[in-house]
Amino acid sequence: MDANKKMGELMAEMPGARRALFAKYHLGGCQSCAFDEGETLAELCKRAELDADQVLAHLLSSHEHDLAMLISPSDVAQRKDEVTFVDVRTREEFEAVKIDGAEFFTQELQEKIFRDKPSGLVVLYDHTGKYVLDQVAWFRGHGMPNTFGMKGGIDAWSQEVDSKVMRYRVEV
Repeated sequence: MDANKKMGELMAEMPGARRALFAKYHLGGCQSCAFDEGETLAELCKRAELDADQVLAHLLSSHEHDLAMLISPSDVAQRKDEVTFVDVRTREEFEAVKIDGAEFFTQELQEKIFRDKPSGLVVLYDHTGKYVLDQVAWFRGHGMPNTFGMKGGIDAWSQEVDSKVMRYRVEV
């Protein structure tokens, strides 16, 4: 990984990079600090008057932290009896296809989990694992260190664990 990587590629490889850039450098979170996906990290850093090597080191460190918050579908399957599944997709996606025993994420469910503090794993999942890290960080920040995001989301679960869970594509 180097600073000449395009931001779009960097965001695809490190899903939490936008959060990390905004939290430390106020880049990429709003219109005034936005970047183009075709722009390289080096170009962005030059424009923002930042040292590209330091920014890259921060992104790599943040990415390592993010990876520690993820769990593979096969690891979840091995511990399925001790897992509370929380589906953070849209209600429509949840109603169309879900993992057996999963609960749809609502404010009430969040309050129940925070209050009861399940002894096993709390595994959050979205469609492809791309957007679950923010919710995992939220849970962990509220005293739930046993919370993980499922790497690859329900799509990976379908491919690696339970082929009866229908795969789908979201049309935008």
